[in-house]
Amino acid sequence: MRCMVLRELKNPLVAEQREPLQPAEGQAVVRLHAAALNRRDYWITQGMYPGIRLPVVLGSDGAGTVVRIGDGVPHHWSRQPVVINPGWNWGDDPRAQSGEFRILGMPADGTYAEEVVVPAEYLHARPDHLTWTEAAALPLGGLTAYRALFTQGQLRSGQSVLITGIGGGVATCAMQLARHAAGRVLVTSSSDEKLQRAGELGADAGYNYRQAGWARQLIADHGRVDLIIDSAGGEGYADLLELAAPGGRIVSYGSTAGKPGNLDLFKVFWKQLHVTGSTMGTPDDFRSMLELVQRQTIRPVVDQVVPLEKANEALEKMRDSRQFGKIVLAIDSSSQ
Repeated sequence: MRCMVLRELKNPLVAEQREPLQPAEGQAVVRLHAAALNRRDYWITQGMYPGIRLPVVLGSDGAGTVVRIGDGVPHHWSRQPVVINPGWNWGDDPRAQSGEFRILGMPADGTYAEEVVVPAEYLHARPDHLTWTEAAALPLGGLTAYRALFTQGQLRSGQSVLITGIGGGVATCAMQLARHAAGRVLVTSSSDEKLQRAGELGADAGYNYRQAGWARQLIADHGRVDLIIDSAGGEGYADLLELAAPGGRIVSYGSTAGKPGNLDLFKVFWKQLHVTGSTMGTPDDFRSMLELVQRQTIRPVVDQVVPLEKANEALEKMRDSRQFGKIVLAIDSSSQ
């Protein structure tokens, strides 16, 4: 089987041929039709991720057909079209992941390949309205967005939500999920083009955070916000404290801009803000996310589809944040 392997940090992935995979007890082999990139993959290539083990096949997101099953796996999975929950071994506490929690695609070989081995408990039927490409774009981003919005963020009908950094896979998925629950969906970006695209997809308003006074303008236009979903942190985090409504929530699922600067804690306690973190999600979060996607026939936004062998070019594009939505690797001709 074909796969793209990271053998050395800060070096391109290497195309390899390996023997077909074999499942152990409780496992299944999925013949992948498409896989999708995540920023996590790029951080691993640069050595900016904990616990890196090489060589490894990267890739957390994938969709395909079950072609082999191990002992103890229900036979109904055989030949079934599936998406894979990439968050493994969450543990018994729904509030936070266990020390055994792992994400597919390092240390376990991931989805930049024709085949991947998956414990059967992480297989889920592909939503029937999605193409292979769309299904591959969904799992990690959809799971992260769902937990941030609903489990941690407690978004309720009619409330306003602000999603920062629109264009990234999680942020774009969060915008799509929020549209079916929130009263208003607001977004930010440093790109006017991405803001326009978000408006075409249903965002109520967008603000360029490079422009002076953008936060004051948002408050003037829409008032303060019930829920803020942020992946950046950095100096701009102070604006979020100002934007949050009294009793509002701020959920962080990343820190791409680094640590926040000097924060006005007076705003946190005087406004009775709830500031919390979110990472991936529980198996129940994943199931609930799939149910919402199926019920509302949500289609993940795909920026570009490229062949598996062009994974290095795709990673370079994602490094520069040029995409809007997900970049997907086509592994065979059925992926479209």
